[in-house]
Parts: sequence; structure tokens; C-alpha cells
Amino acid sequence: MNAVLEQLSLAGLVPVIAVNDANDAVPLCKALADGGLPVAEITFRTAAAEEAIRRVHEELPHVILAAGTVLTTEQVDRAVAAGAAAIVSPGLNPTVVKYCVEKGIPVCPGTANPSDVEVALSYGLDAVKFFPAEQAGGLKMIKAMCGPYTSMKFMPTGGINENNMLEYLAFDKILCCGGSWMVPKDAVEAKDWDRITAITRSAVAKMLGFELRHVGINSANAEESLATAKLLAKLMGCEVKEGNSSNFAGTGFEVMKSIGRGTHGHIAIATNSVKRAKWHLENQGYKFIEDSAVVKNGKLIAIYLEGEIGGFAIHLVQK
Repeated sequence: MNAVLEQLSLAGLVPVIAVNDANDAVPLCKALADGGLPVAEITFRTAAAEEAIRRVHEELPHVILAAGTVLTTEQVDRAVAAGAAAIVSPGLNPTVVKYCVEKGIPVCPGTANPSDVEVALSYGLDAVKFFPAEQAGGLKMIKAMCGPYTSMKFMPTGGINENNMLEYLAFDKILCCGGSWMVPKDAVEAKDWDRITAITRSAVAKMLGFELRHVGINSANAEESLATAKLLAKLMGCEVKEGNSSNFAGTGFEVMKSIGRGTHGHIAIATNSVKRAKWHLENQGYKFIEDSAVVKNGKLIAIYLEGEIGGFAIHLVQK
């Protein structure tokens, strides 16, 4: 997959915005980035789109920009010249798609049925927009189309919000979800950037779904591990489950049979997507121990962060 589209996939959510005043573009995208999404699709629905893209590209170079509602090759040129890293359109215009493919510009055209997907495949695309998502059949329609088109990824947009995004994102053929709910029109008009940051932060938190899975406690040996596990189980009124390298007291405590990572042990944090959580945390400055990664069936399911917090190593685990 194209590197830019892969970044959108890791972001998980792509705010779709229509900027009427180019002066709003930078503070708006900064608000999104502050909320955890350094990504935006700025649509060509308004005359300010090109200038908005240019300003964000120049002042916030870390923000991944896609140009949306691109309907002509002339708009493609303007968007790319302004700094857009990818082109998104509501429908599949063969002229626009062919133009982007020939010029090596990442493009994600809109599809709504199998015929559209086949046209996209004929141009060598492996990711398309699905629009309008809810009105065109939603996740059930996408899953049905993934039967014959096993290599295609979809970016559903239209009717996506914080209430249904998790259902979409849980399906492995979803590239990411596009939506405008993170950028309420009245908040933009009022220049209430703090509100946009709060909405975005809430959406990202719900998408990642961080939860404490268990606390790992280091022990010197197997005997000490079992004794500790039994004490915790008695306290908590739960069962002990003995394992090869550790013993569990219920599901909340893992007592290692040796000194593992962390001065005292480790804390396991479960997430809806380890891969996306890793990307988001890296964008906040966190680093990971790459050789601690656990991959199953090609999917990252666990990895440790560098360093400790309170004497505990931290690792992410897949829910």
C-alpha cells in the first residue's frame, strides 16, 4: 500500500473539513493535532480549499493532508502544488484516477458498488473510499464486497460518527474512517478550537480504547511467584491459574516466575488496535522496544514501551 495511505490507516480517523476562510485552516488543523489527529482531509467544496492546504502545509508540516472532493485533474494539480499528499474524491472519475496513477499521486476514489471497485482494481488501486457509507449499505455492504474483492481496503465516509466508528474499525478491511463530526460547523464559525480539540481527543480515546488488562509482578523464582499469586487470589476472592512463565491471580495480576521487564514488573494496557495505538503514542513522543513486538498471523498484538513508569515496564496488548 502507498505510504501516505498507510499513514491514514494508522491514524484510523480522518477529519473531513470544509474551510470557508483560509485563516481558519491552521488553527483548525492545530486543534485536530492537539486532540491526537495530525491528519485532515480539506475538501474542495469551498473556494478557500487550495489556500487552506497551502497554509497548513507550510505552517504545520507534520500534519498529513489529503485534498477531498477533487473532481478534476486541474484540482489535482492545484491540491498537490499546495501540499496535499493524497487525493480523495466522492466518486470514481476514470480521468482523475488515471491522471493520479500516471503521476504517482496517491488517490482514494469514491465507490458505492462492485462495479466501482472493479474499475478501481483495473487501475491497480488497493484502497478506495466508500461513500456515502451509511446510505450505501454501511459495513454490511463493505463486508459483502470484500467476499470477491479480498485485496481491497475501504475508507467509509458519510454517516460515520463516534457511535458507530468502532464497528467499522474492528473490520480488518477498513483502511480508516472519514468523518466531519469532529469538526462541528458551529465550532468552526465560533473559532472554538478548544472544543474541536476536546471532541477529537474523545474520538481518539474511544478508537484506541485503552484499558488496564493486568499488573505483572516480578518474583525471584517459581515458588515465590506461586506464593504471591495465592495471597492475591485469597485477597481478591479469585482463582490461581498456573502457567509456564508466570501465575495469574484472576485476570488482574500476573506474577512472574523470574525477574522480567521493569524494576518491579509490568503493566499491561489493552487496546482495540496495538498497531494504531503505537502510531498515536509515537506521535506524542513515546518510543517502543521494537524487538519486544509480538506478531500473530501478521498482526501486531503486543509491544513494550521504552522506559518505566513508577518502576513498571508498560506494554500494549491487543483486546
